[in-house]
Amino acid sequence: MLALQILIDGFAISALYALGATGFTLIFGVSGVLNLSHGAIMVAAAVAAWAAASVLHLDIYTGALFGVGVALIVSFATYFAVVKPIQNSRRIPNEEKEIFVLTGTLLWGIMIQELIAYFFTNNAKTVLPIVEGVVEIFGNRTPRNNIFTALVCCLVIGLLWLLVNRTRTGKAVLAASMNPRGVTLLGLELTQIYIVVWGIYGILAGIAGVLLGMFLGVSSYSVGPLTASAFSIVVLGGLGSVSGSLIAAFVVGYLETITAYMISPAYRTIPALLLLVFVMYIRPQGLLGRR
Repeated sequence: MLALQILIDGFAISALYALGATGFTLIFGVSGVLNLSHGAIMVAAAVAAWAAASVLHLDIYTGALFGVGVALIVSFATYFAVVKPIQNSRRIPNEEKEIFVLTGTLLWGIMIQELIAYFFTNNAKTVLPIVEGVVEIFGNRTPRNNIFTALVCCLVIGLLWLLVNRTRTGKAVLAASMNPRGVTLLGLELTQIYIVVWGIYGILAGIAGVLLGMFLGVSSYSVGPLTASAFSIVVLGGLGSVSGSLIAAFVVGYLETITAYMISPAYRTIPALLLLVFVMYIRPQGLLGRR
């Protein structure tokens, strides 16, 4: 049944988007940064996992960890080489720093995309799935890897919730997202919190990228659509709202899946972008956003 296939595949891709968008939202909520190199970091993780297995001949699990590690390194590089120098610059007026960060991360993402294309070509790369085979669900044959992807994403999001709400570090991150100045008055160093958040983001983007490589495959051409989807999700959900991003991720994921099955995969991102434009006119703050 086509409807059941859309339901299953849509849930898997939505969970993937939710995982990546959660980190994207966390970065903005804590430090006010919209990281437009997001898609490049996810693709870098997937390509690194593919290269670890295909070029370095590592096993699937080690290759996946290698991909996540690469995403973590690129995430820290994004913060220390692009974002932090702009935020600390005295030559750039404070009111213009946001646009400089947007531009800087966009150019950084393009550089990563071109490096991937140069070293690994623009051909699509598919990471070997950790879970192979198919399972029948009400007579519909579904790859086990799709179910595995959805379960891992939900598990990681659940662990992130526990980290933020049940640990001292997580509560400091949550406090920084609500009142950065108040955190500094309590004696906490914002720079350290930013490093923790960028580290969490790198891990989330890395896991999402590797799983996406197993689910659909990626190429350097995937950078733009992935960044656009993440941007659509966080704006639709409400900038800085993790709950809103989770809801928006499923809206966007199912819209893309329905479009891919019913019309063409080439147009899968268009409905979500049209919805984003509509929401920005009707409710600019998004579903659950306050600003």
